[in-house]
Amino acid sequence: MLSTKTIGLIGAGNMAETLISGLIASKLSHPDRLACSDIRKSRLDELAERYGVQATTDNKSVIKGADIIIFAVKPQIIGEVLKETADSLDLSKLIISIAAGVPMAAIEKVLGKGLRLIRAMPNVCVAAREGATAIIASADARSEDVDLARSVFQSVGRCIIVKDDHAMDAVTGLSGSGPAYIFMILDALADAGVKMGLTRKDASVLAAQTTLGAAKMLLETGLNPGQLKDMVTSPGGTTIAGLHALEKGSLRATLINGVEAATLRSKELGDIMTRQISGK
Repeated sequence: MLSTKTIGLIGAGNMAETLISGLIASKLSHPDRLACSDIRKSRLDELAERYGVQATTDNKSVIKGADIIIFAVKPQIIGEVLKETADSLDLSKLIISIAAGVPMAAIEKVLGKGLRLIRAMPNVCVAAREGATAIIASADARSEDVDLARSVFQSVGRCIIVKDDHAMDAVTGLSGSGPAYIFMILDALADAGVKMGLTRKDASVLAAQTTLGAAKMLLETGLNPGQLKDMVTSPGGTTIAGLHALEKGSLRATLINGVEAATLRSKELGDIMTRQISGK
C-alpha cells in the first residue's frame, strides 16, 4: 500500500507541490512520510511550513530515506541530477520520472543499470486534481510498482498505463498539450456567447461547466462520444444545426491535425533531449 511507503521528491516546483498536496488530501500518504529536496531553501521552507513535510537541499539524503523517489525536475537538468544521484539508486527503490519529454531509454542510459523505473506524463490539470497521466514501466519494474505509481497520480486525477515508450509522444500530443486546445475552444465558445448577447462572465461559466459536465458524462457512463452526441441531437433541432456548422469548419479534422502536429514535435524534442542527456 502507498500509505506504508516513504516518498521522496527531487525538485520542489509546482508539480511536486501538487503531488504533495494531492497525496495528503487523499490520505494516500502522510506528511511524515513525504520529503522533498531543492536548491532553493526559501521554497523548501515554504513547503515545509505549508504541508509539514521534510525538506532539505540534499538530494541524496532524500533518496536514502525513501522507498519511492519522484524526479520532479525540469527536463533540461534531469541528466545532471540523475548523474549526481545514480550511486544512491538501486533495485530496493521505485524511481518515477515526470521530466516532460525525456524518454525512458535516455534515463536508463544515464543511470547505466537496471532499476525499477517508471516514466510518467501528467498534464497541467493536476493542479485542479483533475489531471490526466500516462505511465510506462521499465523491464525491471514490478506489477506492484505500477500499482504504486498509478496510486500516486490518481491522487491528482486519472492515470492510464501504456506499454510502448513511443506512445508517450501521442500522450504528450493529446493530454499533455490538450488543455491548451480546450482553453482555446472555451475561449471561442465564450466569445460566441458574447456575440449572441450573454455577458462575458456568464458565457465563460456556461462554456466551462458544459465542458466539465460533458467530460464527466463520458467518463462515468461508459458510452462513446458518438452515442452521447446523439442523445443531445434531435431531428431538425438546434444541436444538429450547430454540428453541421462545426463540420463545415472542419473542427474534427483540425483537432486531429493539432494532436498529430504536437505528437510529431514531441518526438523531435525527445530525440534532442536524448542526445543532450547522453552527451551525443
